[in-house]
Amino acid sequence: MSLRLGDAAPNFDAQSTIGAINFYDYLGDSWGVLFSHPADYTPVCTTELGKTALLNDEFAKRNVKVLAVSVDSVDKHHGWINDINETQQTTVNFPIIADEDRKVASLYDMIHPNASATFTVRSLFVVGPDKLVKLIITYPASTGRNFMEVLRVIDSLQLTANYSVATPAEWQRGEDVIVVPAVSTEDAEKKFPKGLKIVKPYLRYTPQPDWQS
Repeated sequence: MSLRLGDAAPNFDAQSTIGAINFYDYLGDSWGVLFSHPADYTPVCTTELGKTALLNDEFAKRNVKVLAVSVDSVDKHHGWINDINETQQTTVNFPIIADEDRKVASLYDMIHPNASATFTVRSLFVVGPDKLVKLIITYPASTGRNFMEVLRVIDSLQLTANYSVATPAEWQRGEDVIVVPAVSTEDAEKKFPKGLKIVKPYLRYTPQPDWQS
């Protein structure tokens, strides 16, 4: 069965480029990004892993741990990392899981037979500290992912987990957010002391509650 938003992220034990790991233990109290790659030494994946490594500080300041999954061996992963570091001018310092038996790919439904019977599509999962799936994005193998969008969504997920707000289209950190319909305008005026902008009774904006300008 396919994973859905709000489902428990399946735990697993696996070998990786940093040794044996347990997914839940690795995450601890952090958020997690788990993303799959069709195979090692593939060009699009090389750029994706390089970009993720270049964004290491951005993930860290959001308390996010990253794990990549590829169906090849740990030894092959290490060789590939050398290429990634060289060609993308970075240092890959997050684990790449060796999923030769496709155990993780199966748990997370990363293989879509109509696309490929053996290789994973570009699946990406954001997992919260509660180990529930917060986001699922699936790209075809031919299209590289936008990791700035992944960071943007994580910003939204972390904000909306703590406040009764939602984020509008193309929202970026520091911009106004939307008061959720479940909160009355009377309650919103108390809850959000930075003020309300009421466009329609159901469309009410307020400055990002935790933003320090």
